Amino acid sequence: MSAHLRPAFRTSASRHRLVAVAAALPLLLGSLAACGYGSDKKSDDSNSSAPAAGSAGGSATTAKLSTDEVKIGYFPNLTHATALVGLKEGFFQQELGSTKIKEATFNAGPAEIEALNAGSIDIGWIGPSPSINGYTKSNGSSLKIISGSASGGVKLVVNPKKIKTLADVKGKKIATPQLGNTQDVALLNWIKSQGWKVDAQSGKGDVSVVRTDNKITPDAYKNGSIDGAWVPEPTASKLVSEGAKVLLDEGTLWPNKQFVITNVIVSQKFLAAHPDVVEAVLRGSVKTNAWIKANSDKAKADANSQLEKLTQKALPANILDPAWQSIQVLDDPLAATAKSEADHAVAAGLLKAPKLDGIYDLTLLNKVLKAQGQPAVSAANLGTQ
Repeated sequence: MSAHLRPAFRTSASRHRLVAVAAALPLLLGSLAACGYGSDKKSDDSNSSAPAAGSAGGSATTAKLSTDEVKIGYFPNLTHATALVGLKEGFFQQELGSTKIKEATFNAGPAEIEALNAGSIDIGWIGPSPSINGYTKSNGSSLKIISGSASGGVKLVVNPKKIKTLADVKGKKIATPQLGNTQDVALLNWIKSQGWKVDAQSGKGDVSVVRTDNKITPDAYKNGSIDGAWVPEPTASKLVSEGAKVLLDEGTLWPNKQFVITNVIVSQKFLAAHPDVVEAVLRGSVKTNAWIKANSDKAKADANSQLEKLTQKALPANILDPAWQSIQVLDDPLAATAKSEADHAVAAGLLKAPKLDGIYDLTLLNKVLKAQGQPAVSAANLGTQ
């Protein structure tokens, strides 16, 4: 998951400082050497966004909103398809009217949380674990989760010559993106469910858990440094293109095969000052998700076009197609699964039980959903319903 676009706006001083921030994320207890729930940030960038030419229908907001600009952050990643497609098709700008969008892209959860805390972004698409970490570290004062965005897109892929069954994983070297990140926690929890033991910090035990940046994982697989990986898309499909096989889709481990991989957060200060702008962004998000579901092929092409713009490299069809198929966009934040992910991290010994009361504020989302004739979604007793 990398970002390469380099326009004027930057959300942090230097890569060196960001690496230090990521390394300092023991956050909740000082128990993690690097707890970011995302891979290292490569660059933070932004540009102004206007409605795309020929963008999908719907009239633009005519009433002037309470601020002239909203700063939106996201990853150049297929699991952030709502942001990628919504920005390209102009759904967000249509709802915001004359309020301009300033974009910033990130590669790491800690960097995006830092930007939100600094006021460099107002609203962001991000994984559940950096959201939890950011909320907990600020004692519940920094952010709110205001919507879901995506589920799925995480797989255990392995070298079929070395691993043919789930039992064969024992004794092998399996990569995850980062110590304590969402996939790392998921693998540790699955290992525990098999009755095997691994030291969470070192990764040593019945399975060798090898923390490897997603950009490096395909090369590590090719040279035999790892036997498989528990990774998100499109890294999983990249490994499959190198001869790996999907041994387990993480979705099969969750109720209804759904678990949160991306949600939407907002600065509490921005939410309090500009609820009309937040509501407009959420209208754009809900409309984008509906459009993606109704126009999957066009949305896939849009997302890939945005990835090419941001990273200078589009995904080939043999990677894009299976990766896209395994990701589901949705409005529901799947709050119960986020709590379970936090519980898994606690059980793995990576952090103490976080206090999540109030982390969700779904008031505006449910207002938007009601206006669209859709049912309300739940905060699982962790916020304003």
